[in-house]
Amino acid sequence: MKKIAFVGATGMIGKPVAHALVDAGYSMSALVRNVEKARKVLPESIQFVQGDLENLLKLENFLKDVDYLYLNLAPYKKAGSKKWQPEREGLANVLAIAKKMGIKRVGFLSSIVQRYQGMNNFDWWIFEIKNLAVDKVKESGLPYVIFYPSNVMETLPSTIQGNKLLYGGKPQYKNWWIAGYDYGKQVAKAFEIIPDDENREYVIQGPEAFTFHEASDIFLQYYSRQKLTPMKVPLWAIKFFGIFSKEANYGGHIIEALDKYPEKFEADRTWDELGKPSITVEQFAKSL
Repeated sequence: MKKIAFVGATGMIGKPVAHALVDAGYSMSALVRNVEKARKVLPESIQFVQGDLENLLKLENFLKDVDYLYLNLAPYKKAGSKKWQPEREGLANVLAIAKKMGIKRVGFLSSIVQRYQGMNNFDWWIFEIKNLAVDKVKESGLPYVIFYPSNVMETLPSTIQGNKLLYGGKPQYKNWWIAGYDYGKQVAKAFEIIPDDENREYVIQGPEAFTFHEASDIFLQYYSRQKLTPMKVPLWAIKFFGIFSKEANYGGHIIEALDKYPEKFEADRTWDELGKPSITVEQFAKSL
């Protein structure tokens, strides 16, 4: 049984990926800030290690006797570009320790939409950090596999506010929506099949292409946990509130990028090597 160390397992995408890796037979340890909270949302077979990416000694203990490392790093939205960031200073720390401890391969979660950096004069410090993070992984000297997912279905329930489902912006392009669990199965497969002396990059896309609003309409139709009504919020309004709120500022930037990035289908190789995703937006909504 191969052992994988997971950073970011309690995140929105981290949870379904962690479940998929455990279901695929991996022995897993997870670095978490709050062990009790993590136990409530993750498989009980996971070994939880309390710590963070700033504590080098705990990172050494976390990565001892581990085969693989999977990184799902999210920005500290309220900290700003000049403060300590997981995907910059934290990534540098964990890659250095991983190399010291002889980790066989690093898996790294990136995204498709960060490619929008520089398009249409779009310039955002978070996308700058994310693009530099990819370079840092490639230059680490460690074998790597980098994943570039399209929009994930777990985004849809995250837009529920009270009894409202928020529709932000005005999408110009479709995304190939992927369920977190389907993506997790592909991550598990990647660690299984990639030869030790090879690096890989995979575009992660699901079986259906919808704009954000189209996917939201389907989710609204089949979500049964509570009665929801749609609430459309124009991008200009989100950006206006972004003047006063770092959370709204983040939302305005990510929605603008998702609305305007001209995503194309690029997952042929991914499906051939890692398996074709099967979960639809309808099935995802019903499963909740």
